[in-house]
Amino acid sequence: MGLAVIIPVFNERNTLGKILTIVVSVLPDVPKEIIVVDDCSTDGTREWLLSNFPKGEWSGSAITLNKNGNLKLASNAKSARVAVRTFYHERNKGKGGALQTGLSVATEDVIVFQDADLEYDPQDWIVMYDLIASRKVADVVYGSRFYGRPHRSLYFHHYMANRLISLLFNIIYNQTLTDIEACYKMMTHEVANSLRLSANDFGIEIEISANIARRKTLRIYELGISYFGRTYVEGKKINWRDGVKALWYLLKFRFG
Repeated sequence: MGLAVIIPVFNERNTLGKILTIVVSVLPDVPKEIIVVDDCSTDGTREWLLSNFPKGEWSGSAITLNKNGNLKLASNAKSARVAVRTFYHERNKGKGGALQTGLSVATEDVIVFQDADLEYDPQDWIVMYDLIASRKVADVVYGSRFYGRPHRSLYFHHYMANRLISLLFNIIYNQTLTDIEACYKMMTHEVANSLRLSANDFGIEIEISANIARRKTLRIYELGISYFGRTYVEGKKINWRDGVKALWYLLKFRFG
């Protein structure tokens, strides 16, 4: 079963090349479709993508970074096919808008979301993918940053907000998820295709989970993932306003 990796990008010029090399190398025996959606970046990300993928796509099996921070594209007979496709927004829509664009063009059997920074480790996909594609016991697998894996200690208020949002979500939807705001959500293409999404901002995380929770027959799993969080100085984008909006979205997507 192939894996589609949707990467929303906004001003991640310094990390995008590195994360692409990691994404390509993980699960080397699995065909991958990497969908990069640039959300109208202004820091040189778009120019870097256009330079490295001038035709808007590439197919091979290996990617490395040269000393100038550009990609070296190659083939490796021992690895499965990898296709990279790039898409560009003409105005900034937000993470939700970028994910919606990626979902509309994804074609592989299994889909996962990957941020363009280095906060999450794609090696965690291995167990997630196994539950869906090999064991076939799950339709959706959530990653959780609160299961004892390496987790950078940062902002207490972020931690409490995440736990509160997840708690309220579980009460409303009768679930037991610990981290619905986590980036890592892997699902079958059938589940992804059934999502009806409208949020363009970080509220997309709650809307995706609300769509999934409403379908009572889906088999939902959760497992611990690593988290190498960033500070605001290092480029973190989510803020307290997003937390307040998340509380509103919990009600909107449940009762609206």
